[in-house]
Amino acid sequence: MTESLPEPEGKQTALQTAKDLFAGAVGGVAQVLIGPLTDLQPVPSALSAATSIYKTEGALAFYKGTLTPLLGIGACVSIQFGAFHQARRWFEQRNAAEGQSPTLSYGQYFAAGAFAGVANSFLSGPIEHVRIRLQTQPHGANRLYSGPLDCVRKLSAHDGALKGIYRGEAITIWREAFAYGFWFLSFEYLMNADARRNAIERKDIPSYRVAFYGGLAGEVLWLGSYPFDVVKSKMQTDGFGENRKYKTTRDCIAQTFRTEGARGFWRGIGPTLLRAMPVSAGTFAVVEMTMRAIN
Repeated sequence: MTESLPEPEGKQTALQTAKDLFAGAVGGVAQVLIGPLTDLQPVPSALSAATSIYKTEGALAFYKGTLTPLLGIGACVSIQFGAFHQARRWFEQRNAAEGQSPTLSYGQYFAAGAFAGVANSFLSGPIEHVRIRLQTQPHGANRLYSGPLDCVRKLSAHDGALKGIYRGEAITIWREAFAYGFWFLSFEYLMNADARRNAIERKDIPSYRVAFYGGLAGEVLWLGSYPFDVVKSKMQTDGFGENRKYKTTRDCIAQTFRTEGARGFWRGIGPTLLRAMPVSAGTFAVVEMTMRAIN
C-alpha cells in the first residue's frame, strides 16, 4: 500500500488560516451575543444608566445598533485571530531559520497581536463609528438615523464617504494595536504558564480555565488601551460643521486634558472592565474550543 503524500506547505498554511478565520468568526458572534450592554457613556453609575434606558426605551433598547456589530464583529474577530496566527507562524519560521526555538518571545506575541489589531482597525473603525452614532442618538421622533445604512449615508454627506465614516481612524489604529497586543500577549502568557505549571499540553487545559484566562486578558486589553478609546469615542460622537468641537485628534487630547485632567482619559473604565471579563472569556473559550474541534 502506497503512503499518501503530504500536502504542500502552502496548501497546509492556507487551510490553517481558513480554520483560524472560521474560529474567529464563531468567537465574534459569541462576543456580540454575550455583550449586548455595550459602550454605555460615562454616567454616575452603570446601574442608573441601565435603569434609565429600560424605563424610557424598553428592554430592546440594549440592543440598539446591534445589527451592525452582529454583521461586522464576526468579521472583525475573524480578522483578529487570522492575522494573529499568521503573524505567529511568521515569527516561528523566522526563529527556526535563525537556529532558535520557534516558540515566540512575549515581545513577539505582543507584536503579533498589534499586527492583528492594525489589520482589524480598517474594518472596526467604521463599524464602531456607525454603532456609536446609532447608540447615542435620541430615541423616538427625534432619531437622527433610521438604521446603519442611513447612518452611513448621512455621515458620508457631511464629510465625504471615506472621511465621514473613517472619522477617528488614526486614534483607532493606535487603540487597536495596543489593545490586541496586550490581549493576545496576556492570554498566551496565561495559557503557556498553565501548561508548564501542570505539565500538560495546551489542548488539555480545561475550558473553564481557558475562559478564565480569556476574561483576564480582556481586563488587560482595556487597561492597556482605554485612553485611546476615550479619545476615539469623543471624535466619533462629535458634531459636524459649526457644531464640531474637536478639530483634530491632537486637539481632542489637549481639550480633554485641559478640562478634565488625566482622569478624563479613564472616565467610565469601571463599567468597561465589568463588561470585558465575560465578553473576552466567552470569545477566547469559543475560539479555543472551535479550534480544538476542527484541528
